Amino acid sequence: MTSATKRLSPYLHFTREAWASLRDSMPLTLSEEELAQLRGINERVSLDEVTQIYLPLARLLHLYIDAVKNLYEATHVFLNTSARKVPFIIGIAGSVAVGKSTTARIIQALLERGPGNLVVDLVTTDGFLYPNKTLLERGLMDRKGFPESYNINALIEFLCNVKSGRPRVTAPVYSHLIYDIVPDQKIQVCRPDVLILEGLNVLQPPAHKATEHNPQVVVSDFFDFSIYVDAKEEHIRNWYEQRFQTLRVTAFRQPNAFFYRYSTLTEEEAHRVALEIWDRINGVNLHENIAPTRNRADLILQKAADHSVESVSLRKL
Repeated sequence: MTSATKRLSPYLHFTREAWASLRDSMPLTLSEEELAQLRGINERVSLDEVTQIYLPLARLLHLYIDAVKNLYEATHVFLNTSARKVPFIIGIAGSVAVGKSTTARIIQALLERGPGNLVVDLVTTDGFLYPNKTLLERGLMDRKGFPESYNINALIEFLCNVKSGRPRVTAPVYSHLIYDIVPDQKIQVCRPDVLILEGLNVLQPPAHKATEHNPQVVVSDFFDFSIYVDAKEEHIRNWYEQRFQTLRVTAFRQPNAFFYRYSTLTEEEAHRVALEIWDRINGVNLHENIAPTRNRADLILQKAADHSVESVSLRKL
């Protein structure tokens, strides 16, 4: 990046070392055993990574959470109304297999164990995918994960209710084993201090130009802070193939698994199938829908080939 580009960038850019220096006194509250429970398949997040990357991020989020709380209170003082608890919402976006879920779980754990004993709920947008029956009827099964495969109206209604301070809001449950919405199961969100929403397309801009009679409301309108987990496509593609190989000999072997048919593939066959799926579906979604939202995030975590975060970009105020 040239010096001129850096001056024009809306972000402040940090090396891993420079970012790590911003940790201050944030305590490390995770053990190696606890971290192992938070890691995704084939991810190698270490305690050093948590210390250098996620503790400074947790400190920053605590500062933002306190600032937004004070802003809400100041507004209610001005309006002469009584303030009520409204969750701080964090959105986490990025490609399939880039490590969004692990990032979300680590942030949740650190915020819960940090100052203030915050209550932090985590919801993924998978639960707002249309059921397979609907996707089949609409010819969208091969577009699962693309923006049109989600019930965006239901997701926005959910976020609106959460951000309105409703005491109890529910979200659908998705099973990666059966690859579908689980009937009659709901996640309860009961006015937490923080809600983390993780998903591929949570930073999508409006699909159409807003008009007076058709205002465009998007998911990110409800975010107080947003994170994009990034990496070179060649790395993400490799991670996806590695995850597919692991699932082939584990979860896919369960008789009720949607992808049970892949459990009989040889390693070489699985390699070809995984890359074909990537090139036909996930890679297309990344190029067309996910990557273009990168610079809408407040913070970008840039990963190296080994899944470690090598740099951080924070949007300027």
